[in-house]
Order: sequence, then structure tokens, then C-alpha cells
Amino acid sequence: MSTPLAKGQNGPLSVDDVIVSLELTAAADLSALLVTDSGKVRSDADFVFFNQPSGPGVQLVPGAPGQAASLKVSLGAVPADIAQVRAVITLDDATSNFGRSAPPTARVADGAGNALYEYRIDGLNSESIVIALELYRRQGAWKVRAVGQGYAGGFAALVTDHGVSVDDAPAPAAAPVQQPPAPQAAPAAAYPPPAAAPVAPPAPPAPAAPAAPAEVSLTKSRPVSLSKGQKVTLRKDGGVALTYIQMGLGWDPIEKRGMFGNRSANVDLDASAVLFADNNMVDVAYYGQLTSKDGSIRHQGDNLTGEGAGDDEVILVDLTRIPPHVSTIVFIVTSYRGHTFEQVKNAFCRLVDTTSNAELARFTLQGGMPFTGMVMAKVYRVGGEWKLQAIGEGIQAKHAGEAAPQLARFLGV
Repeated sequence: MSTPLAKGQNGPLSVDDVIVSLELTAAADLSALLVTDSGKVRSDADFVFFNQPSGPGVQLVPGAPGQAASLKVSLGAVPADIAQVRAVITLDDATSNFGRSAPPTARVADGAGNALYEYRIDGLNSESIVIALELYRRQGAWKVRAVGQGYAGGFAALVTDHGVSVDDAPAPAAAPVQQPPAPQAAPAAAYPPPAAAPVAPPAPPAPAAPAAPAEVSLTKSRPVSLSKGQKVTLRKDGGVALTYIQMGLGWDPIEKRGMFGNRSANVDLDASAVLFADNNMVDVAYYGQLTSKDGSIRHQGDNLTGEGAGDDEVILVDLTRIPPHVSTIVFIVTSYRGHTFEQVKNAFCRLVDTTSNAELARFTLQGGMPFTGMVMAKVYRVGGEWKLQAIGEGIQAKHAGEAAPQLARFLGV
């Protein structure tokens, strides 16, 4: 009898050979991405799909007529520098979506076909691609995690975000694949001065002030990778205002090597959302109060270790219920036991459109800092619109109460 998994749950794998199979009512393809700790493939050979059915330790096995293929994974043969094997479901019809049919179910069995785990992927709507589950290493052993992350960027965006060359990887079925456009440089030279404009003599150079990162727009094609200070308006393609958003925050403890093997510091980080009316703190959602007093913000619970991929803590925001007097929501991460961010890697926050489960923007901190708290981002009103700004600045605080007095400098627009 298989063990059911909910989204985000994981379970151990005590066998060397596993089979990942699907149950779904829509025509779809199953593929696998073998990625390192960086979340990228080492080469295109680490992408297993219908035109390249074999990879290191992973084989795509065709299904019976009318049935999806399955993945046969020999865990012992997966190269040591591969951290995760991600199973991806892609609808044959790229113009369709999972919301038009019954939710797919991913199953994991041992090499003999004995059922181990089952994951019904609920909550999909407008997506045609979903990262169903992943097999991943943890302290020398293999585990399985239910992911269920819909991907709105299309097949090309999915594989290129994982480091695969799109030119070498055709899309499923007959759907044309176009490589996502490269980020456009700021149009500094787009508008040359008129030919007849007088040319003034050069003035002595003034000290250059650091340029503020440009504001960018959210698109459905692929997530925006934010830098410090960068802003986005919370509107999707077509100018539709976002209403329900999810702020996911994550991190990983740094492993230290010693005489008796590797070990991770027992780092307990906590995500919080602090609400301000102008410069006055009026509410907070954190591990000690999971829901704001007005019910507009809900914290999904405390993570004590930071272990595992994906979001470590999630904060849900209903922008339609934020009281009119609340002008800013500041998202912070604090270190409960006083560890600094020098002992943490891969700290990030990401913005997800809850209605479609699509990731819209992500901000990743590079390098450690000697602080016990981090102001990751803020959502704030400008006129009648909400905007998001990536911040990434350190503070000294072990919990939200200590952090609150230090947040005033981040409240300006």
C-alpha cells in the first residue's frame, strides 16, 4: 500500500531502484531533469525526455498505448554531484492547461512495482507544465518530495532555467518552442538627440551616484530575477492587478566538514510579515501569531531547520483585505538562536501568484553577512497600486519584536 504525500511532504527511499509513473486523463509527457546543488544541469545530457530517453541513472520507459511513459531511476547510478532528479509533466497541447482535467497523480514504486508513495497534484489551474516531484539526496540517503510547482513560463523557459540549451531540446508534440527573449538593456541609446541640437562643451565630471535599479514588469513568460532595490508593480500581463500573493522565503544551513564527517549548524530562521501604517507598526504575522488581526495575512507555520529544497516558510497575503490604513508590509527573516547569515546559504524570497501558482519574481542573496536578521522585501502602496521591492539588508534581531524598531528606514518609497 502506498503512502499518500501532500504538497511539500517528503519520505525516505530505502530501495536502490524506483519507478515514477503517472495517472492522468490528459495527454502528457513525462521528463526528468538531473540537477546539481545549483539547481542546474551539468550538460544537456542531464535532461531525459522523449527524444533523449536515457541519462545517467535515469531511463524514460514508454507507456502502453494511450498511457504516459514512466521513469526508471537507479539511484546508485546517479552521479554523486547530482543532488536532485526532478520529474516534470508537460501537456501535449501547450494551449491547454491542467485546470481542464482531473488532477494528475504521480506514483513512486520500487523496481519490482511495489507501490511506495502517491501524490495527487491538486491546485493546478492555468499551467501546462508542473514539476511533480523530486528524488533528492539528504545526508547520504535518498528521499522523495512532493513538489507540485506549476510552471507558467512554458517548456522552453522551464528547461533553460535549469541550464538546458533550448536549441538542442525540442518541445513536446508539435508546439513551437521559442527561446525566451534575453533581458533588454536599459534604452539609454534608444533615443539619440536631434541632429541639429547644439553640442555643449563637456562639463567637469561630477561624482557618480549609484544608479537605482530599474523597475521591471511581471510577465507570464518567466519569473523576474530581482536585484537589490529593484521594484515590480503587482500586475500581470494585460495589466491585471494581483489579488492573492504568496511570499516564499527559504535558506539552507552551511555544512561544515570535520573529522567525523559533515554537519550543519542548527540554524532556526523565522519569516515574518510586519505591517505599517505610514511609520507606525500596526500588526505582524509570525510564528507566534500566524494570522494578522484582520485576517489578510496568514503565516503557514514555522520551519526549525531550513532543510530541504523550496520554500522553508510561506506567508500568504490577500491584497484585497489589507486595511486601507496599512501602507507597507515588510518581509523579514530573523535568526532565533542568534546564528548570523554567514552560516546560511541560498537565502531567497520569491513572489507567487496564488491564483495560478506561478512564480512571478525571485530575489536571491549572494554571500553571507554578519547579521542575525535580514530585511528581504517589502510590498507597499503607491496611489491605488501595490508594488514589490527587493531589499536584502541586514539587521541585528532574533525575532520580529527586536526587528520592528529597525524597519523605519525601509518604509520610504
